[in-house]
Amino acid sequence: MESQPDVAVIVVAAGSGTRLGAGIPKAFVHLAGWPMLAHTLTRVFGIAEPVQVVVVAPPEYDESARELLGLAAGQSEALVAVVAGGDTRQQSVQNGLAALSPSVGTVLVHDAARALTPSSQFDRVIAEVRASGDGVIPGLPVADTVKRVTVDVVQETVDRSHLTAVQTPQGFPRAILERAYAEAGHEATDDAGLVSAIGHPVRVIAGDELAFKITTAWDLNRAALLFGTDRDVLDTRVGIGVDVHAFSDDPADELWLAGLLWPGERGLAGHSDGDAVSHAICDAILSAAGRGDIGSVFGTDDPRFAGAHGDVFLRATADHIGQNDPDGAGWRVKHVSVQVIGNRPRLSARRHEAVATLTRALGAPVSVSATTTDGLGFTGRGEGVMAIATAVLVPVAGGRPRLPALD
Repeated sequence: MESQPDVAVIVVAAGSGTRLGAGIPKAFVHLAGWPMLAHTLTRVFGIAEPVQVVVVAPPEYDESARELLGLAAGQSEALVAVVAGGDTRQQSVQNGLAALSPSVGTVLVHDAARALTPSSQFDRVIAEVRASGDGVIPGLPVADTVKRVTVDVVQETVDRSHLTAVQTPQGFPRAILERAYAEAGHEATDDAGLVSAIGHPVRVIAGDELAFKITTAWDLNRAALLFGTDRDVLDTRVGIGVDVHAFSDDPADELWLAGLLWPGERGLAGHSDGDAVSHAICDAILSAAGRGDIGSVFGTDDPRFAGAHGDVFLRATADHIGQNDPDGAGWRVKHVSVQVIGNRPRLSARRHEAVATLTRALGAPVSVSATTTDGLGFTGRGEGVMAIATAVLVPVAGGRPRLPALD
């Protein structure tokens, strides 16, 4: 049984984003190929301990939010929820509070528009809330000179040494935050304002430059630039992998393909589960990283992988290339494309399921397609299945924002 979390993160993703001018809610505007919410959730699930995650989304985007949350959550899907947003941010957070598990003692509220906020910032907020028992907000010193003006006339220069530019996540003991919302007599611009209004202390810890809020098109362009550096362009690697498995003569063998079980279909022969799609993806990734192939890295004599399903190999491969090679380079998968060649199973009906399963297992987007050979060759005769995969890798660079698992 999965342990119940002490911490919950309410991700506020219900804003209209009118200043961004995209015509859709801001959290669902694409950044580097995926909705902004996907990037945010990837960082939330990078928190060092299991947390409950509640996404507050516009009702018409409920299904999209659930899909993104499921992909990002991986094995923690029991600890996630999506609730409808309210007319105001304050009402949206209240809806999120109502969905919290009884076990939760510490609550973080985070704006989905701060899509590049490092996981370490969540960890620091959690630690300080526990240590102090107070509300905790991350912030940065104000660098610009600040003037107080009336209409367009300067009245005075404000002492910026007493000012902080506030970020999220903002963290609080659950009882304090619930009380602040229950007693709220006004609309506050952030949760700390409501907690301060009931007389409870709120502390400031160091924020992070990457936790900026994406509000305008300029902000979105800035965020997009952080996903593409000269090093990424120069060091992008591409690899191709091919795998073939014959259908098994044992009627008891199950068919596993593209990470899915295909009931009623004849199984594939192989040391593990014979999942040609997963194995081709692993070979493509290892080829791009210059790390050999699935047989040389994991080996047919390794008892850990006897009978293992494709998701085990995909996770192990992603972990393997993330470690530094002799030249000091670690790699991460940016995208994989795989084509299945064979008469059966009919992949079209479950293609979206295969995409979601492989993406979740690998921690990177995977596209899947299928074709036949018009009756030619061993695939045309129905003797087996072939898969051809292409993988794109970019360097792991410490200190730079990493693409989320979905990007």
